[in-house]
Amino acid sequence: MANFDDDPAAERAVLLEAQRIARMGSWTVEAATGRTYLSAGLRGLCGLPADGTVEDLVALVHQEDLAVLGEFRDRLWAQRSPETLDLDVRDLTGERSYLVRARAEFDASGALVTVHGTVQDVTKIRALERQLSQDGRLFRETQRVARMGTWEWDTATGDCVWSSMLYDLAGIAPGTAITYSDYLKIVHPDDRGWVDQRWQELASARRPVECEHRVVRPDGKRRVFRVRGEAADPDRGVMIGTCQDVTEQRSTETRMQRSSKRFTDLVAITPVGIALFDDAERLVDANDALCSLLGMDLERLRGTTAEQLTHPDDRESRRGRDTPAFHSGQRVLSTAAGKPVYCELNATVSVTDDGRRFWLVVFADVTDRRRTAERLRYQATHDELTGLPGRAAVKELLATLLGGRDYQRIALLFCDVDNFKRVNDSLGHDVGDELITALARRLERGLPPSCTVARMSGDEYVVICSDVDEAGGVEVLANQVASLLRTAVPVRGQLLRVSASIGAAVPTGPETSGADLLRYADAAMFAAKARGTGRVSMASDALIASANSQMLLEGQLREAIANDQLILHYQPVVGPDGTVLSAEALVRWPHPERGLLMPGEFLPVAEQGDLQGELDRWVLRTAFTEAAEWPQLCGGVLTGGVGIAVNLAGLVPGDPDFVDIVTSSVAATGISWDRVILELVETSLIDLPSRSREAMAELVERGVRFAVDDFGTGYSSLARLKELPAQIIKIDRRFVSGVATDASDFAVARALVDMARAMGRSCVAEGVENATQFHVLRGVGVDAYQGWLMSRPIPAREFRELLKLGPVHIPSGA
Repeated sequence: MANFDDDPAAERAVLLEAQRIARMGSWTVEAATGRTYLSAGLRGLCGLPADGTVEDLVALVHQEDLAVLGEFRDRLWAQRSPETLDLDVRDLTGERSYLVRARAEFDASGALVTVHGTVQDVTKIRALERQLSQDGRLFRETQRVARMGTWEWDTATGDCVWSSMLYDLAGIAPGTAITYSDYLKIVHPDDRGWVDQRWQELASARRPVECEHRVVRPDGKRRVFRVRGEAADPDRGVMIGTCQDVTEQRSTETRMQRSSKRFTDLVAITPVGIALFDDAERLVDANDALCSLLGMDLERLRGTTAEQLTHPDDRESRRGRDTPAFHSGQRVLSTAAGKPVYCELNATVSVTDDGRRFWLVVFADVTDRRRTAERLRYQATHDELTGLPGRAAVKELLATLLGGRDYQRIALLFCDVDNFKRVNDSLGHDVGDELITALARRLERGLPPSCTVARMSGDEYVVICSDVDEAGGVEVLANQVASLLRTAVPVRGQLLRVSASIGAAVPTGPETSGADLLRYADAAMFAAKARGTGRVSMASDALIASANSQMLLEGQLREAIANDQLILHYQPVVGPDGTVLSAEALVRWPHPERGLLMPGEFLPVAEQGDLQGELDRWVLRTAFTEAAEWPQLCGGVLTGGVGIAVNLAGLVPGDPDFVDIVTSSVAATGISWDRVILELVETSLIDLPSRSREAMAELVERGVRFAVDDFGTGYSSLARLKELPAQIIKIDRRFVSGVATDASDFAVARALVDMARAMGRSCVAEGVENATQFHVLRGVGVDAYQGWLMSRPIPAREFRELLKLGPVHIPSGA
C-alpha cells in the first residue's frame, strides 16, 4: 500500500480521483469568517469555474428545493451537536438528484467553528431506488389482485417465512411465527395426509411440486389453495413457492360445468332441432330432435353442407339470388325420403376452446304452422260456404288487373239474387245456403276462363273478366251471366225459380281503382233492380256521377261523425196521462251545402260505407251525455229520470264488443243504467246465439231495457214474440195508422197488447198522429205513445224546455 506521508500532492490527486469516481465533491465553511472552500471535485461535478462561490452553487438548485435547502442551512447553524445531516436536492432541470451531507465542528467552549460537507450525484441510485420501490409495490398489488402469497420453508428446522398476503389468505395475523406443522394444521383434514406426502417428496427429491387442496382457516371459512413449490437452495434444504386462493375460480368452473351439463341435457331433450355448423356451413353435431325431423342418424348428417340439407325446390328458387346465410331466415329442408320440411332458423355464433368459430343453429319446424297460415289465408280470402274468392280476394285481383297495361279489357259484373230474403225467411237458411252454392257452381261452369267468380256477401256475386273481348263484349257477358242466374234450381226435392239483377261496369280511365269499379257496378245493379227482376244495367256516365256523389257524401258523413257535426232531435214517449216516460234520439245532419238532412237521406250511405257502427257509437255517446243533464223535475214533479232510447242498426248484440261499447258509453257520461233503452229491429233479435243473449242479459241485469222496434213488419209470427229477449214492444206505425179504420190492423194491435201483457212486456205505439188513434189504442191497453199528436222530434234545447212544462197535452174524449 502506498504511503503519502511525504507526498501530499499525490495524496490530494488520489482523493480527487476518488471523488470523481464517486461523483462526489466536498465543501467547507468557516463560521467566524464565512470563508468557503469548494473542492475541485465539487466544481467539476457541478460545472463551476475555479472562482465559483457558494452562491453560484446554490443558484444551480431547483426552484422548488430552495426552501428546504434554506431550512437545512438553518438547522446546521443552529444545532449544538456534531450530528450529520442529509438532504436531497435537484438541479435546475429536475433531472438529476444530489445528496448533500454536512456536519458541524465545535471548539472546547461549544462554539461553532467549521461546517464540513459533501455533495454526491445520486441520480442513478435514486432512480434505482424508485424502480425497486415501484417493483415492490407492483409485486404486492399483483399478489393482492391474484390473491397469491409467497413462502419459504427451511426443511431442516421446519420454520416458514410467509409474505403478508399469504397471512391474509390464511386468515392468520401478520408476523405470527409459522412452522411447517402450523401450515399442516390449516389443511383440510381429508387432504392433510396426501398434502404432507407431496411436500415430503419435495424435501427429499427436490422436484417441483404443484397441487390444490382445501384449507380451513381459523375463522372457520373454507378455501381452496393452489400451491407451487421448488428447491431454492438444495444444499441448505430451503424450499420456496407460491400459494394462490382459487376458491372463486373453482366455484365458477363448477357452476360452468353444471351449466354446460344442463345445456347439453337441454339440447338433448328439447323438441326443436339444434345443430352445430362450422364456418364452411358443414354440420358438425346435432341433437336427436333434428335427426328425427330429417329422418337421418347423426353419422349420416355429419359433414353435410347446408345446401345438401336444403330441399331441391327451395335450392332452385334461391339460385342466382343473393340469399341470406343458412343460419337465418326460413329454409325448406329435405328429409331422407325427400319430403319438404319448412323450418324457421335462428342462430348464434360462438367459439370453441381452440378459438375456432362455429354456429349454433335452432331449427323450428313450422310446416304445420305454414299450412295453417295458408288455410287461414284461404279462409280470409275465400267464402266458406261456396269456396269462391271473397271480398278481400276481389280487391286484390282488381288491384293487380287494373295496375297492368290491359286494364281497358277488364269488366266487372255485380249480381244480386232477386227476392233471396224471401227464400231464407220462408224455407230457412239451410235451403238458402244450398241455393247460393248451386248458383255459384253454375257460374263457375258456365263462364269463360277469363272470368273469375266471387261472392261478396249473402246473395251477391261478382264476376271479374280479365279479357272482355274474349267474352264477346260487356253486354254479351252480362246477358250470359243473367241467363245462368235465371234458372230453376232443384233444392231438397223442389224447384226454386230464381233470377238476378246485374250491373256491369268498365274502367273509365287508368286512374279507376278497384273500389271505383265496384261502386260503379253496384250502382248499375241498383238501377237494374229498380226496373224489375232479372234485369241488366250498364254503368252510364250519369250512374257513375251518382256513385261518385254517393262516395263524396260518404266521406263527408265520415268526417261529420269524427268531428261531432251531427245533431240529435228527441221525440217524447208519453204515458196515457201525458207524462213523458222516455224520448227516442233521432239523428240529423246539418249538411254545410244541402241543409238539414233527414236519416232517410244519409243512413243508406252509412250502410253502404260500413259506417253504421261508428254512427251508432256517436249517437250512444251524445244521447247519453245530453240526457244526463235533463232536468229531474218534470212540470214540478220529482221523477226518477226520463229514459233515453237509442235505435241501433250497426251495433247489435251479436258483436263481440257490444257490451263493452254500451258499458263505456254509460260510464263516460254518468247516466244511470235504468234510464237506458236500446231499440233493435225485430230481425236482429231472432235466432240469437247464446253468447249474444248472455250479453243482453248482462246489460238487463244492470237496468238496461231492450225494445223491439217496428214489430210486426218482419217475417216472424206473433208466436215468436215470446222468444224475443226484449222488455218493450213497439207497434209499427203501419198498424197504428189503420187501427181506427181497418179491422185487421185493430186486431193485430189488440193481439200484440194482450200477448205483451201476458208475457210481462210493455207496448209502445209508434206514429200516433190523431186523437182517434190515441183513444182506440188506449182502449186496448197500450202502455205508451209516440207520434206527432204528442210532439214532433225537437232539438235538445226545446226538449229540455218541454220537460219543464210537465205532462204533454192529451186529447179529451173516448
